Amino acid sequence: MPFRFTPAMQKRLSRRLVQMLHHALHHFPELQGQTITVGYTRVHLGAAIREQNLIRLRARKVSYNTIGHELTHLVQGQNGIPGGEKQCDIWTLARSPLFCDEAPAYLRLPAVVRQHWPAFAPAVRALCLRALEIRKTHRQYIRWLEQELHALSRCRAASATGQLSLFETAGREKPEA
Repeated sequence: MPFRFTPAMQKRLSRRLVQMLHHALHHFPELQGQTITVGYTRVHLGAAIREQNLIRLRARKVSYNTIGHELTHLVQGQNGIPGGEKQCDIWTLARSPLFCDEAPAYLRLPAVVRQHWPAFAPAVRALCLRALEIRKTHRQYIRWLEQELHALSRCRAASATGQLSLFETAGREKPEA
């Protein structure tokens, strides 16, 4: 079994959480063959300790985004994935649409994007994928992404009047040098 559960998590473990963990792990080939310790936390956000291959999650109301975020922490430093919370959010959303079930915690999102996350999730994911491409040649990819997220929220307001579509900003070009 790829997961080992701490005693505190075993008391709270549900079939749903186990299924979510297995489904999420499928998107992390870097972790195949490893045992991941899953602990319990009472705080809203999870936690990860890469050196111990440990993640901590809430047992109830956990999202794929939180699980993916914590698993991404375990692979930061591998395959060019840099450390940091915002970086972790970007790589998690880019990894799979599965992890778009909840808005990311650390990326600076306009209120309208956070409030209407399901409507914005595909466009935000597309922007995260584009940001990873931009990162190859521009160090300011997070700044670029957050500017695009702000522009996306403005486009949404304009689309309500039929002026622009939600996805028109996802194809915008490179950030300023």
